[in-house]
Amino acid sequence: MSGAGLTGTEELLAEQPVSGGSTRQLIRRFIHHRLALVSLIILLLLIVVCFGAPWIAPYPQGQQDLLLGPTAPSAEHWLGTDELGRDYLSEILFAGQVSLAIGLFVALLATLVGTALGAIAGYAGGWIGELVMRITDLFLIVPAIALLAVIVQGLGPSPTTIVFALTALGWTYIARVVRAQVLSLREKDFVEAARGIGASNARIILSHLLPNLAGVIAVAMSLAVASAIIAESTLSFLGFGVQSPQTSWGSMLSQAAGYVGTPQVYLLYFPGLFILVTVLCVNFIGDGLRDALDPQGKNL
Repeated sequence: MSGAGLTGTEELLAEQPVSGGSTRQLIRRFIHHRLALVSLIILLLLIVVCFGAPWIAPYPQGQQDLLLGPTAPSAEHWLGTDELGRDYLSEILFAGQVSLAIGLFVALLATLVGTALGAIAGYAGGWIGELVMRITDLFLIVPAIALLAVIVQGLGPSPTTIVFALTALGWTYIARVVRAQVLSLREKDFVEAARGIGASNARIILSHLLPNLAGVIAVAMSLAVASAIIAESTLSFLGFGVQSPQTSWGSMLSQAAGYVGTPQVYLLYFPGLFILVTVLCVNFIGDGLRDALDPQGKNL
């Protein structure tokens, strides 16, 4: 609705189709997505118990009982013990700190890099856009796991190295998605109106384009969390990831691989189950955010 004294250009800017709506509407739409809501609760619970492991875990990290050895789940050890007699539930909770932290930090950094490059490529177009996209294509054709293994081995298999290595390869999908959306929005009337009143390119991107991509970016970021956790788990399973004394769910999978076909195969199931539940929760949360931020599917 136009107000008194608004010019035609100001009216267009006031009516630009920002995704979502009020915070209350966003929350209401997300809550109505039952699967996403349940997934959010489960994920928050996982984060709390993992990062609260020093106070919640039934046993200290790394506490061994070599005489006990690997045992099946029991009342004393809910998920059993490993070959060193360590309580497996406690070890999984402490390992979750590393896996979840890597997933969240990689998703944040990859989203920032991918969104920035994708927005610049889509809005600027021309040789700048082509250059960014050719660099993106170059990263996409490189065998990811092989390159990650080389990087991590060269710089040292620390969580920090893994975060930056995964970020270096994880921004490409987000950049392509954001570029495609910016290309479709940059010729809209509200963008032309912003140019007409002298808004800078940076202001147009930050204030007029990116708010309309909130749903797309939220979904892309959720996928980045899941992809990072899976990639870290794959690296650790292959022996290129987190090294002792630090552990992750992937390194626990690697250590338990030798128990396939034995009564202690449960050592393989439990970390795999935590990875599976986390990835599914993140994906369902992404679906809920997409529907809440972009209920009419404008930006899909």
